[in-house]
Amino acid sequence: MPKNSKVVKRELDDEVIESVKDLLSNEDSADDAFKKSELIVDVQEEKDTDVEEGSEVEDERPAWNSKLQYILAQVGFSVGLGNVWRFPYLCQKNGGGAYLLPYLILLLVIGIPLFFLELSVGQRIRRGSIGVWNYISPKLGGIGFASCVVCFFVALYYNVIIGWSLFYFSQSFQQPLPWDQCPLVKNASHTFVEPECEKSSATTYYWYREALNISSSISESGGLNWKMTVCLLAAWVVVCLAMIKGIQSSGKAL
Repeated sequence: MPKNSKVVKRELDDEVIESVKDLLSNEDSADDAFKKSELIVDVQEEKDTDVEEGSEVEDERPAWNSKLQYILAQVGFSVGLGNVWRFPYLCQKNGGGAYLLPYLILLLVIGIPLFFLELSVGQRIRRGSIGVWNYISPKLGGIGFASCVVCFFVALYYNVIIGWSLFYFSQSFQQPLPWDQCPLVKNASHTFVEPECEKSSATTYYWYREALNISSSISESGGLNWKMTVCLLAAWVVVCLAMIKGIQSSGKAL
């Protein structure tokens, strides 16, 4: 075989080898690109499913049955014992009309706008007090936490008042009423009216000595007032039953 033919054959073999290498490298790059595209598609599908699940969760969030129920619930939340019982006393104690005028100004300028802002934004984004103020501005998130703390303390002393009401309600099924007359004290010789009750009144004596069963001084803790404890526990049970299903049960209770 002549030399030229050998040289040509070697060049052809080299070209074939290089072409095979190019094909293999192209296949590897194609596989890598295909794998990357698969990863991108999978990530996009996961994001889409997460968004769909989030939207489903938001759609499944409980809502009020009617506008009337929502309005009555807000009235029940806003108007309490303090408006009927405490406010007239504070108004009279602090100057009557002189106290009422700045109160109304602050109510119209600050109180009602903030309250309406929280309710409207909360209805729009379907979040609570903390979520609303964080949505408006993260720097205002403390307002939401503060309102929740205030509601917690209000619930504490409101339930105590409900416990007192339940106690008096349970004791009112008697004739005569236990706080109608001062109790009588009997000794070996004669019977007389309780001196402490005679100095004050029958209702005051029953309140301090029977209902609260207070001790004679602050240094004495006294025993457990089990009657008032049961009434307070019953008050918390009623509140928990009203709130256990969220707005579905609290809206009807309020």
